[in-house]
Amino acid sequence: MGELSLIAAFEELMEPRSDRVVRWIGDDAAVVRARGFAVTGVDALVEGVHFRLDPPTMGFADIGHRAMAASLSDIAAMGADPGEAYVAVGVPERMGAADVLELAAGLEGMAARCGVSVAGGDLVASPNLFCTVTAVGWADSADELIGRDGAREGDGLWVSGALGAAAAGLAVITGRATAGEPWDEALAAAHRRPEPRFDAAVAARKAGARALIDLSDGLATDAVHLCAASEAGARIELDALPVAPGVAEVAAGLGEDPLVLAATGGEDFELLAALPPDAPELPGFTRVGTVLPAGEGITFTGPDGRPRELRGYEHPIG
Repeated sequence: MGELSLIAAFEELMEPRSDRVVRWIGDDAAVVRARGFAVTGVDALVEGVHFRLDPPTMGFADIGHRAMAASLSDIAAMGADPGEAYVAVGVPERMGAADVLELAAGLEGMAARCGVSVAGGDLVASPNLFCTVTAVGWADSADELIGRDGAREGDGLWVSGALGAAAAGLAVITGRATAGEPWDEALAAAHRRPEPRFDAAVAARKAGARALIDLSDGLATDAVHLCAASEAGARIELDALPVAPGVAEVAAGLGEDPLVLAATGGEDFELLAALPPDAPELPGFTRVGTVLPAGEGITFTGPDGRPRELRGYEHPIG
């Protein structure tokens, strides 16, 4: 199947979900009715870096789903409403048309779950498979948006959901460890099919969140990003972390501390929020620490009360 036939198949598979989209796939460029503020994020998945095809760590639909979810997670972390997505896919010769359409179905499925319209993109030949998603969210006012830079001394640090499932899932997928049934399947799905937490972002905004970041690189890294932007320090209690079911069993198989795996593994796409000291308990969130003055640095405290040296994921480039 040639490029034009694939583009036509994409157009048939996908659908616009908002009257904002005036022109989309099939035209030279997308045309969208804007709201007050556009929020834009870009994320890429590259074969050999984020996934393998031989032996496979993900199916083609998983790759599409995950690429879309990763980009939309950045939109959620800003407190914006989901809007449109633009997709570029590099297709190696060894992929058939059915494989490309399976990937497209994964993209569209994730977009549909979030009410997002895939409004355009590009298909190119490539030595290796890659999928890049540019996501756009919207807000009527800048005051509706939440950056990384608003945390203040005394604020509580809260995380949504549970941590460690994606990292444990990768260990299960690659055969390095197992949690046994029924956890292995759920952990593998957490790695392959994450969900952007728009629901948690809305809850955090309503609770008065002053800073917000998604945990794509792991709490140990992303907490540092949030504190650096806010010119603050923090103390995070490792024994307060909400650890996903099955992570302890996988950590035991890897010879690792489950709390460390939960803090450093990354790719859970949960949210870390800084809430005012007097904020009430936030359903679906767990308080894990406190914002401190910048001069006190960032400390991860173990169950024994001693500080631990932790480092999350950092992308090796160059």
